[in-house]
Amino acid sequence: MKFKKIFLTATLAAVAMGMSAQETVMVEESETVYRPNWYVQGQFGFQETLGETSFGKLMAPNAQIAVGYNFNQVVGLRLAANSWRSKAALSLDEHYYWKWNYIAPMLDVTFDITNLIGGFNPDRLVSFGVFAGVGANIAWDNGEAVKINDMLKPTIGGENVLRNIWDGTKVRMAGRMGINLDFNVAKNVQFGFEAQANFLNDDYNSKLAHNADWYFNFLAGVKYTFGGNSKKSTKMVAAPVVPCEPQIIEKIVEKVVEVPVAAPAQEQAKAEPLRRDVLFAINRSTIANDQQYKVKEVIEYLKANPAAKVVVTGYADKGTGSRAINLRLADQRSKVVAKAIIAGGIAADRVVTKSMGDDMYQPYIDPIQNRVAICVAE
Repeated sequence: MKFKKIFLTATLAAVAMGMSAQETVMVEESETVYRPNWYVQGQFGFQETLGETSFGKLMAPNAQIAVGYNFNQVVGLRLAANSWRSKAALSLDEHYYWKWNYIAPMLDVTFDITNLIGGFNPDRLVSFGVFAGVGANIAWDNGEAVKINDMLKPTIGGENVLRNIWDGTKVRMAGRMGINLDFNVAKNVQFGFEAQANFLNDDYNSKLAHNADWYFNFLAGVKYTFGGNSKKSTKMVAAPVVPCEPQIIEKIVEKVVEVPVAAPAQEQAKAEPLRRDVLFAINRSTIANDQQYKVKEVIEYLKANPAAKVVVTGYADKGTGSRAINLRLADQRSKVVAKAIIAGGIAADRVVTKSMGDDMYQPYIDPIQNRVAICVAE
């Protein structure tokens, strides 16, 4: 029997009332956070003692070894042993100089001022800090001062010229404060400079002055951090619900009558490719709330077209940050968008990730638009 079909189409405008279907896309947020760490440090330099002569006359070699722990990105503790030699001078008719040895174990509280003001940044090249500490100064081998004092005694009737002369080994309480400037030369290695002001009681240099004795250390050295000072932190968060767009719903009424055989129906037209640019904030690889709807549109396209795949290509603005940072950001951006698409119910083998290569290709002129993961689904 032959049939003819007559279709009556009633087009109804069904306006979506913003009732969210409560569909959520779980997105993995990734960021670099501070990692508490142990470190060791070795430094060499020179010491200058405050005394009765010009700068440089009392210069002596100096060295320090230390071990420390950073509790967070700002505050830490350091146990250091500073040692070598101190010098002093006496000016009468002529200048008299002497030296002695010491070691000063000190416990410092350290503060990273750069992180305190600017926040933690694992890619920062230079950091500035301050510290303050207390400890002991253990001094010995003051024989040169004893000889000078004995030589000058007859000139003042047998009295000590060096009123605070000492011999043997002396232990004194000491304090210090200082500043440091460190340069990140590798993931776990810093090269830095340090300046210290140390103070202790009046008899350190054997002279009586009724005030504290001071010596200043200027050091340069290397610090090695065990395990580095940063780590990746990830968490899954629900993307906000995207309001539904108004939809057109068609109702079809069918009536069957006898007609000649109809021609075969044409094959359904192939879906047009879909492109969405997911933009990111500077130095970030987290999908912003106002970009989540683009990810959902890609997911809906792939669900509606089971044979389609999507290629996600990450980029970074090459005019901001170093080459290494930009290549890492581009890779992270493509992967975080891909993970969001897979989390939305799309098979992993339908999602391909890429990132800009060593040529640092930029898809746009505007640097803001180059902080992007471009999704092409077809």
